[in-house]
Amino acid sequence: MKNLKTVMMFAISLVMIVTLAACGAGKNEETGSGSAKEYIVATDASYAPFESLTEKNEFIGFDIELVKAVAEKGGINIKIVNTPWEGMFATLNNGDRDLLVSAITITDERKKEYDFSDPYFEARQSMAVPNNTSIKNFAELKGKKVGVQTGTTGDEVVSKLMGADSKDIRRFETTPLALKELENGGVDAVVADNGVVKYYVKNNPDKGFKTIDEPLFAAEYYGFVMKKGNTELMGKINDGLKKIKEDGTYDAIYNKYFGE
Repeated sequence: MKNLKTVMMFAISLVMIVTLAACGAGKNEETGSGSAKEYIVATDASYAPFESLTEKNEFIGFDIELVKAVAEKGGINIKIVNTPWEGMFATLNNGDRDLLVSAITITDERKKEYDFSDPYFEARQSMAVPNNTSIKNFAELKGKKVGVQTGTTGDEVVSKLMGADSKDIRRFETTPLALKELENGGVDAVVADNGVVKYYVKNNPDKGFKTIDEPLFAAEYYGFVMKKGNTELMGKINDGLKKIKEDGTYDAIYNKYFGE
């Protein structure tokens, strides 16, 4: 009887030790000592050369390479998720995404609701038009059918010129769709960020298009977007961005897509 009681006490003690060890392990994992936090990055992968998908559904583009390099230098883990532009900011608001990286222009209006990283790209608006067009500058778009991507800076500047309710403004979910409409003759011009327009014209010489740069368009800057007050993530992103600019990584990525 005494021996049985001793065995039972030993078994109970063993169970308690295993349980406490399991609880301790769980606590370490929860506080991050087991694995680093993974930040979810939203990108609208339909905006070459900044972000797009290969036939194997792999992310490629300037923004993609840049955010990966920034994350590595900033010491954070990221997971990139394809997210439609029109719902992208909502995913940040509701906590489904931690960071937006999608050629997003830094504006005073957006800064009222969100925090931006240091700028990482300078952009201006440009026009894609047929080689034989009579259009010579931005002002001559009046009376023409113009394609833009909904909610972008291109949409804003064309709306100011022609009126937001103008029937001549054709809005599309993505810039490639607007450019496809230009190919089909459905619009006379497409206004979008210079990087996208020039990349498209350069890589589609058989389409018979050219670019027109409008000197009146002010320079704009892209930034990574976070929720207000996320100082920890902001610090790591800006630190990583600073490091890749100092060590030449930024220049190498930039030159790959846009030249020196």
